[in-house]
Amino acid sequence: MAINSDIVTVRQGARAFEETNVLNETGHKNMLHLIHLRWLAVGGQIATIVVATWGFGIQLPLFNMLAVMVCLIAFNIGSHLRWHEERVVSNRELFLAMLVDIGSLTAQLYFTGGINNPFVFLFLLQVILSAVLLRSESTWSVVWITTLCLAFLSVFNRPLEWPLNSPYQLADLYASGLLICFVLNAALLVIFITRIGSNLRAGDAALASLRQRAAEEEHIVRMGLLASGAAHELGTPLATMSVVLGDWKRMPQFAGNTAMLEEIEEIETQLLRCKSIVSSILLSAGETRGESSSKTTLNDFFEQLVEEWESTRPAQHFEYINIIDEEFTVAFDSTVKQMVFNVLDNALEVSPNWLRFEVSKTEEHLLLTVTDQGPGFQQHILEQLGTPYNSSKGRPGGGLGLFLVMNVARTLGGTLQARNSEGGGAEVRMTLPLNSLVLQEFNREKDSQ
Repeated sequence: MAINSDIVTVRQGARAFEETNVLNETGHKNMLHLIHLRWLAVGGQIATIVVATWGFGIQLPLFNMLAVMVCLIAFNIGSHLRWHEERVVSNRELFLAMLVDIGSLTAQLYFTGGINNPFVFLFLLQVILSAVLLRSESTWSVVWITTLCLAFLSVFNRPLEWPLNSPYQLADLYASGLLICFVLNAALLVIFITRIGSNLRAGDAALASLRQRAAEEEHIVRMGLLASGAAHELGTPLATMSVVLGDWKRMPQFAGNTAMLEEIEEIETQLLRCKSIVSSILLSAGETRGESSSKTTLNDFFEQLVEEWESTRPAQHFEYINIIDEEFTVAFDSTVKQMVFNVLDNALEVSPNWLRFEVSKTEEHLLLTVTDQGPGFQQHILEQLGTPYNSSKGRPGGGLGLFLVMNVARTLGGTLQARNSEGGGAEVRMTLPLNSLVLQEFNREKDSQ
C-alpha cells in the first residue's frame, strides 16, 4: 500500500506540474498580446502627433510627449526580450505591465488637454482587458487606478494651444476624436479579446485533456489493484492443483495409463502457463519499470516475443517483418510485451486468417505496426481511440485493450495511432522513443570498441 501511495503522490505532483505549465503558457501568450498592443499604441501616438501638428497646426509639447513614447518603446523592447526567453507569466506581472500602459496613457493625456481630450476613453480599453486577463482583485485595482487617473486629469493638465486663425472648429474636432476613439476601442477589443479568448479556450481544453488523462490513469491504477488482488487469490488454488497433479502422476492407477499421463502433462503445461500469467500480473502491478525491466537486444526481444505469441495463438498465417539492421542493447519490461500482445490479440480476433507485425525505426523512434484483414475500425472508434469501453464488440468490459495500450505507450513517452487500410483491414502503429529504451552507455562502449 505504501508503494501505491507513493505512486499516487508522484502522479498528483506531475499532474499539478503539467496544469501549471498549461496556465503559464496561456499567461505567456496573453503577455505577448499586450506587447503587440503596446506597439500599436506607439504607432497610434505617432500618427496622432503628425496629424495634430502638421494637419491642424496644433502646438503640442513634442519633447515631453516623445520622452514618454521613448520610455514606452524601451519598456516594450525590454518586455519582448524578457518574455521571449521566460515562459512563466504570473498575474502580478500582467498587472504591472498594464499599469505601465495606464501610466503612459495618463502622461500623454496630461500633455494634451487632460480629460478634455476625446482619447481619454481609451482607459475603458485597459479596464476591459484587465477584466479578461487578470484576477478579480487585480481588475478592481485597475478600475480604481484608472478612476484616480481620470480625476487627476480633470484637475491637472496642460491645455492644448489652439491656433487663432484655424479653419477648424474645436467642437467638430472633438466629435471626430470621439468617433475615432470609439472605432479604435471597438476594433482593438474585437481583435485582442478574440485572440485572448482563443488562448483561454485552448488552455481550458488542455487542462480538460490533462484531467481526462488523470482520470484514465486512476482507472488503470484501480484495475491494476484489482488484477493484483485476483492474482494473489488465484495463486493458492493453482499451487494446490499443481501438487495434486504431481501426486496423480505417481499413483499406480495413473502411472500405467499412457493416455492419462499425457492428459495430466497437458494440464500441467496449461497450469504452468496460468501461473506465468499470474506472475506477470503481479510483476506489472507491483514493480516499477526500472525494477521489472530486463536487458536484451532489440532484435532478440522481438524474436522471443513473436515466438512466444505464435506458440500460444492459433494464427493461420502470421508475418513477422523486422527491417532494423542496426542492433541496440535495450531495457524492456513486461508492459511492452503485454502492450504488443494486446494489439496482436485484437487483430487476431477479427482477422484469424492473416496478420502482419512489422518492426522498424526512425532516428528517434521505434515503430511497431500491426496490420490485419478484418472489417476495420468504425469511425466513432477512431475518433475516440484509447478511451475506455470504446468497443464495437458489444460485450461487457470490452474496449479496454487499446485503452491500456494507449496509456502504456503514453507512459513511455510514445503514441498510438490507428487507421483503416485502403484495401480493407486496419493498421495500428505504436511509436516509442528510442532514448527511453536504449541503454546509451552500453552502446557507446560497443561503438568505441
